[in-house]
Amino acid sequence: MNIEATLKQNTIAAVKKLYDAAIELNSVTVNDTRKEFEGDLTIVVFPFVRFARKKPEQVATEIAEYLQQQLDFISHFNVVKGFLNLSLKDTYWLHTFNEIAHNETYGQQEPTNKKVLLEYIGPNTNKPLHLGHIRNMFIGFATANVLSANGHDVHKVTIYNDRGIAVCKSMIAWQKTGKGETPESTGIKGDHFVGKYYVAYDKIYQAQVAELVEKEGMTEKEAKQKAPILLEAREMLLKWEANDPEIRQLWETMNGWVYNGFFDTYKKLGVDYEKPYYESGTYLLGKEMVLKGLKDEVFYQKEDSSIWVDLTEKQLDHKLLLRSDGTSVYITQDLGIAELRYQDYQMDQSIYVVGDEQNYHFKVLQKTLEVMQKPYASGIYHLSYGMVDLPTGKMKSREGTTVDADDLVQEMLETAAKHTAELGKTEGFSEAEANELYQTIGLGALKYFILKVNPQKRMLFNPKESIDFLGHTGPFIQYSHARIQSILRKYTGDYAQNFNFESLQSAEKELIQQLYRYPAAIVEAGRDYDPSVIANYAYQLAKIFNKFYNELPILNNEDEKVSAFRVSLAATTARIIRQAMKILGIDVPDRM
Repeated sequence: MNIEATLKQNTIAAVKKLYDAAIELNSVTVNDTRKEFEGDLTIVVFPFVRFARKKPEQVATEIAEYLQQQLDFISHFNVVKGFLNLSLKDTYWLHTFNEIAHNETYGQQEPTNKKVLLEYIGPNTNKPLHLGHIRNMFIGFATANVLSANGHDVHKVTIYNDRGIAVCKSMIAWQKTGKGETPESTGIKGDHFVGKYYVAYDKIYQAQVAELVEKEGMTEKEAKQKAPILLEAREMLLKWEANDPEIRQLWETMNGWVYNGFFDTYKKLGVDYEKPYYESGTYLLGKEMVLKGLKDEVFYQKEDSSIWVDLTEKQLDHKLLLRSDGTSVYITQDLGIAELRYQDYQMDQSIYVVGDEQNYHFKVLQKTLEVMQKPYASGIYHLSYGMVDLPTGKMKSREGTTVDADDLVQEMLETAAKHTAELGKTEGFSEAEANELYQTIGLGALKYFILKVNPQKRMLFNPKESIDFLGHTGPFIQYSHARIQSILRKYTGDYAQNFNFESLQSAEKELIQQLYRYPAAIVEAGRDYDPSVIANYAYQLAKIFNKFYNELPILNNEDEKVSAFRVSLAATTARIIRQAMKILGIDVPDRM
């Protein structure tokens, strides 16, 4: 039974019966009762005062008396101004628990037949993944799971920005200074290997700019455009676009090195995707779409031959789609990708997990596709997220400019190993078991700390704080799950049964109420594209369980039925923790 829906429907009936007024479902608000007041659920009655023409307290009392007559699970009520606080019978909560305990798919919503395509990761193939990619990957992966839990048919994809001048910069630097070395010959991970040459390019470029300024008397602006290595990179790009076989072979080889490095990181982080798309395979399609739009007079051309779209009627401005020399811009590629994906999937919605610096870009993309009357335009949604900061002095990237994803993961694993060993959490573990636990805790801490924050917010990530076993962290939730598994290993009775008590202890009822909220958390997270709802739900569940654990004996009770019930309550809590954390992409250990 969905108690909120039941209360809303009966409140509508009460207002009709008592005041002869018809109200809509969305005008009835039912919330959890605030902790400082007695009650389980609160109905806000202020919107009905105008129909009743009575004081809020009187309206609340009259509605409460009506509800008590209709619903036998209401034990009593109290009124605070225009807030009606309802207390439900313990037998109702016990019945609710019995239903939850025997429902293995509890929280999973019914299929919607809505097909959702979610793009995430989206790296460039000229450097390694960094901290920003980590937040992108965790948000994207968890959001896909959230939407699946809401009954949608979800497909994860990615886009590789695998062409262009930035990629050619790494290639030209390797040609000039690499001396034939490879990731295999140097023992350097593929994406880091190629990233090393991207950094090498910049060092050569900066030196050449300085030399042109000093020896040739150029301005810095002129020198930046005429540095020889830049001109060579541009020439390489032209050869790439002309399908020069030697350049294409080098491009495929170096991109292959990068992909191997990326795949290793994906596996380490536990993320995946169904299908990759490549800028090199879509930018021409985007150009064709723009040229067709020009022919159809959807777009317009300026005197310099550049092609634009006028979005002023859609509260935006004029947007460049093709440069005067016919080369594409960023949005050209995204037009082609959107078209290709619709051909592949016929999706109802396209979600782009991209940083908030691209907010305007995705507004333009959607409105441009609307102008083109594409059927998938209305389904475009930009899941925007903020940057991640680290405390000053934490983990420097080997490139010296960004926080490297692999470095961060390694730091987390080392921190987890040190902290866990110091607390004695691996006593009795073999070396292999201990290492597996460090992996589970380290990655769990990293994922949870990032995912507990609403994606739209900029956040500060503190590696050491994230490992705390007592704070609002992944390891605290993981330890709670392991604690329950220890209880289950000790219990030898049968807890898979229906229970029938007249009354509950307050800690028991509070835990059941939190279990009851799980489906609502799933729905809210899906509605708002916000995995932090699930993360914070799991934390509250673990926190309430630990209160229950500390206040009441679970195993040693005179009445065996009480022990069986409390063990069942613990086992169901562990299952929901496990399911919620799985949505976030986080494993939970059985021992800790």
